[in-house]
Amino acid sequence: MTIRVLINGATGRMGQATVKAISANKMFTLVGEINHRHDLTTEIKNTKAQVVVDFTNADVVLKNTQTIIDAGVHPVIGTSGLLAKDVEQFQQQCAERKLGGIIAPNFSLGAVLMMKHAQEIVKYFPHVEIIEMHHDGKLDSPSGTALHTADMLSVTRDASKTPAKKNRETISGARGASHHGIPIHAIRLPGLVAHEQIIFGGIGETLTLRHDSIDRQSFMPGVCLACEKVVTLDRLVYGLEYIL
Repeated sequence: MTIRVLINGATGRMGQATVKAISANKMFTLVGEINHRHDLTTEIKNTKAQVVVDFTNADVVLKNTQTIIDAGVHPVIGTSGLLAKDVEQFQQQCAERKLGGIIAPNFSLGAVLMMKHAQEIVKYFPHVEIIEMHHDGKLDSPSGTALHTADMLSVTRDASKTPAKKNRETISGARGASHHGIPIHAIRLPGLVAHEQIIFGGIGETLTLRHDSIDRQSFMPGVCLACEKVVTLDRLVYGLEYIL
């Protein structure tokens, strides 16, 4: 039996790519393509969806995720903009319901592998900064991927080896935002899709990990994997690395 998938935000660029990917995969039945004009609760009920993929925008992702969980179906959330406290609250709700789901800052397998290798590198190169670059239509800064990268780095990074140094910003924000003491610089330009560099500094050397999504198709293997795996989970995970 195939998994019944409803796509919310289906008319957006990520949504359109997801419609094609789900439609082409024999494991799934695409039961609905909706956007902001539709009532999400009604569509979940009418389509009898088992999984709802959300690629909408940061303004509505909190409400949408709550609606999906309240309906008792499996959320696959690719929309960024959720805060850590929001994720924790949703994880608690799903644990109580034994409902599987995923919130993924990035569905690219390459991006996830970059972050996992960075966790090992930062043990030896604790001086690190992140540059993330996205298209100019992205609302939130920094990206969820960059924040998640800093979260992962903080687990294995020895911050005591990077004592704070005095610096003076002649323009406020010139050194970027700071998350777990790691500077993050956000760039928004037309022509970009999704890109990230993790730059490590050492004595007389630097090491750079870089990932580039040059087409939204790069996210589709991860989206399909998520739709397959969430129906077997009894909790909500944050990050694609937990189901690889």
